[in-house]
Amino acid sequence: MTSEAAHKFIVVEGPIGVGKTSLAKRLCDSLSAQGVFEQAAQNPFLERFYRNPRAGALPTQLYFLLQRAQQLATLKQADLFAPVRVADYLLEKDRLFARVTLDEDEYTLYEQLYARLEIAAPKPDLVVYLQAPVDVLLERIAKRGVDYEQYIDKGYLERLNEAYARFFHEFEAAPLLIVNAASIDPISNQHDYDELLAAIRRMSRGRLYFNPPRSRTL
Repeated sequence: MTSEAAHKFIVVEGPIGVGKTSLAKRLCDSLSAQGVFEQAAQNPFLERFYRNPRAGALPTQLYFLLQRAQQLATLKQADLFAPVRVADYLLEKDRLFARVTLDEDEYTLYEQLYARLEIAAPKPDLVVYLQAPVDVLLERIAKRGVDYEQYIDKGYLERLNEAYARFFHEFEAAPLLIVNAASIDPISNQHDYDELLAAIRRMSRGRLYFNPPRSRTL
């Protein structure tokens, strides 16, 4: 009898630059899981938004909403005996971003479309929320070198980080593992990754803060 939780659908979430997609991909390898990833590079309005947020916010957000709705609807209809899945986003994050980026009239239009879509997203049985200060996010965004991301405004990241913190403070829809992603490097440091993977496998209910001392073992 194992003490590990049998997760079928894990979601890794967090603000831009925190490392959620990289972690989700490593988890897919470790858990022999199918990845469910955002396709940000396919959004033709995203660079426009980063260059000029007011001009690009609404088309960027609506494109992401329709893309995510289609992807998750397909996932919901999949065979019940499908493999373990790991995603790098929650559908609820779409509203979170919309609230941060859109003005009141745009958000009203967004909500009308959201309601008409009647999205039935699958419920995760574990959410891993990666936290990091804005300066760490900016450093990681610069390091990964995606051209259009270099236009991301620090104030925008601060508002986004605050929105994530509020959202997950009240989150009760699934077990929640809150990770201090600034103090560990589960992508490049194997010891950090192994510790985090063990915590994910053990997690079965409630919420847990994962904030181990910074690893000294490479």
